[in-house]
Amino acid sequence: MKVERIYAKVIIDKKGTQQQEQMHPWVYDNEIVQIQGEYENGDIVDVLSQKGKYLGSGYINDNSKIRVRIISRNANDTFDEAFYERRLMYAWNYRKTVMGQDIKCCRIIFGEADEFPGLTVDRFNDILVAQVLSLGIEKRKDIIFNLLYKILREDGQNIVGIYERNDVQIRVLEGMQEYKGYYKLEGADIPNYTVTEIEENGIKYKVDVENGQKTGFFLDQKYNRLAISKIAKDKKVLDCFTHTGSFALNAAKGGAKHVRAVDISQSAIEMAKENAKLNNLEENMSFETVNVFDLLPNLKSQDYDFIILDPPAFTKSRKTIENAKSGYKQINYRAMKALPRGGYLATCSCSHFMSEANFIKMLNEAAKEAGVRLRQIEKRQQAPDHPILLNVEETDYLKFFIFQVI
Repeated sequence: MKVERIYAKVIIDKKGTQQQEQMHPWVYDNEIVQIQGEYENGDIVDVLSQKGKYLGSGYINDNSKIRVRIISRNANDTFDEAFYERRLMYAWNYRKTVMGQDIKCCRIIFGEADEFPGLTVDRFNDILVAQVLSLGIEKRKDIIFNLLYKILREDGQNIVGIYERNDVQIRVLEGMQEYKGYYKLEGADIPNYTVTEIEENGIKYKVDVENGQKTGFFLDQKYNRLAISKIAKDKKVLDCFTHTGSFALNAAKGGAKHVRAVDISQSAIEMAKENAKLNNLEENMSFETVNVFDLLPNLKSQDYDFIILDPPAFTKSRKTIENAKSGYKQINYRAMKALPRGGYLATCSCSHFMSEANFIKMLNEAAKEAGVRLRQIEKRQQAPDHPILLNVEETDYLKFFIFQVI
């Protein structure tokens, strides 16, 4: 029996209805035909077709082009503490299943893929780092954060606090303030440190949750880094856009003859050096602050036999895809030209706007112009703690390939 509906009703057009029938988690502002009833931004509303069919319930925000973020398609759901506890348990049990011994260093909540729209929670050993990008979650974070802390602690996990990395511009667009700092959990003291140590693929890293990029460390490439280590033995490796040195360190641990790690950020290079020292891997490594676009054209064909390209997202909108494609093509073409026949190339894109089809097309064009062929060794995506929903293309964002250049 359906519960009595007490929420404002958002009526959407035919296009929006088709999207919702395919269970897409967003309702856009231009799909809304009518709103019946009163609400405040961040409230839960019901979404209906023009024929009155119930399509789901979600958080509404007039400040956003994504007007409603769906959280449930069950008309019997009551959005109480028990509802959020069930959702958090689903997410945690999923991570325990797919991450196994890597559970101390993984993404626990991946937004829409875990039915927590606009919420990211990463675990770095004893610290959880949360980023809230939707007003609906912001209004309920007291419930969500304290429940998550309780669930993990009761499961024997040593968690000392939740650090909020809400220092992103998109919050302002959603009608929220930017800030960062520890959240005050019920019954817990605020930790007096913001740097912790994690271990990934047998490699240790210092993670600065206060000042590191995004939430402090990029977890999605975890097993792609491991794939690098398996073929790096005895090779001269160039790791471009190294950031904190994670691909470079995996190559070194895998037995590379020498690894050169480069990045345009001096602070990133310093952190990469520290991570190399932490793992006693600095002997066969070198680090340099340099612009990769300036470096690659000057390489000689025998300098390296393995090049890794892990650039930042060159596009964050569909409007700039062509410019991004040009950037990706330039660095991949240069890397292919610089490698000897039989050399190896690892290349990736972390922008969901750069589809896999477009990325592969770009690689084929670069290979043709470089006069080489690419023999695919592996095609990979993000780690399973960043789950992909097949009906939501936005969750499928990371493309990662390893080729032999022949």
